[in-house]
Amino acid sequence: MPSWRSTLTQAGITDPRLRADHTHAARRVLRREPAPYLTLRLLAAPPLVPWLSTGLAFMNLVDDIAETGTPDVRAAGLAALAGRVESALATGDSPDPLLRAYAHAVRGRGLPEHWITRFLDGAATAEAAFDGFAAEEDFQAYLDAYAWPGIMVFTGLQYEGGPDPDQAAGWRAFVDAAQRVDFLADLAGDLAEGRLCIPRSRLAEHSVTRADLERARETPAVRALLAAECTRARTALAAAGGVLDLAEPGLRPVVAAMTELMGHQLAAVEKAGTGALRKDVGYGLAAPVGTLVRALRRR
Repeated sequence: MPSWRSTLTQAGITDPRLRADHTHAARRVLRREPAPYLTLRLLAAPPLVPWLSTGLAFMNLVDDIAETGTPDVRAAGLAALAGRVESALATGDSPDPLLRAYAHAVRGRGLPEHWITRFLDGAATAEAAFDGFAAEEDFQAYLDAYAWPGIMVFTGLQYEGGPDPDQAAGWRAFVDAAQRVDFLADLAGDLAEGRLCIPRSRLAEHSVTRADLERARETPAVRALLAAECTRARTALAAAGGVLDLAEPGLRPVVAAMTELMGHQLAAVEKAGTGALRKDVGYGLAAPVGTLVRALRRR
C-alpha cells in the first residue's frame, strides 16, 4: 500500500496547505469510520483515495449535523453549514480545513454542484425532520432528496467531470439497496431513538403495530413483516449489481467489497429474525476480514 503522501502526489495534490487539508479530512474519516477508510486505502486506486476520503468526510459531516440535537438545533446547524459550504465552493477557501479540502475536490474533479445543494437541502427537509414513511413512495422520495445525493457527493468524485446519467442512475439503485439493508440492520437502535424506518402502510398490511416492533414481539405477523422487508432488500441488492460496471476501474474492488458486505449483513438480519428488534445487526469480524482478504487477492 502506498504511503499517504504518495497517494496525495499521485492525485496531483501538491500544494502544502491542500495536502494538510486532505490529510485532516482523511483523519476525520479514520476516527469516525475506520472500516470504510481502510477499505478505500487498501482497495481503491491510489490517485482516487484522497478525493474519495475527503468526499466521505464531507458526507459524514452533513450526516452528523442532521442527526444530532433537537430539530431546531439541527436546522440551525445545517443552515449555517450551507452558508459555509456555499462560500467555500465560490471562493475555494474556508476557515474549516475539511471544507477547503472538499471545495478543492469538487473543483479538481469537476463534480456538479447541484449534487451538493440537493444533499444539503435534503438533510434539512428529509433527514433533520424525519418522522418515518407513510408508504413506499415516501421512502423513494427520501432517497431522491437525501440518500442519493448523499452518496453522490462522495462517490461522484471518482468521475472526472462528474457522473453521467447512467452512472448516477446506477448509484441510485445502489443506495436503494444500501438504505434498505441499513434500516433493517439498525431497527433496534432506530426504534429506541423513536425512529421507525419501515413504511407504516406495510405494518398495516401485516396487522403489525409500532408497539409490536418496539417490544420485539415474537409473533407470526411480525416475523412475516420482517421476512417481507428482507425480501425487498434482497431484490434491491440484486438490482444494484450493475453499478460495478459503471464505477471507475480504480474503485471497482471497493464497490465489490461493499456489495458483498451488504449481502453478509442482510443474511445476518434474516438469520436474526425478530432478534433484529432487540439488538442492531452488525457485520461481525469474520465477514469483513474475509471480504477484504478475497478482494486483496483478486486485486
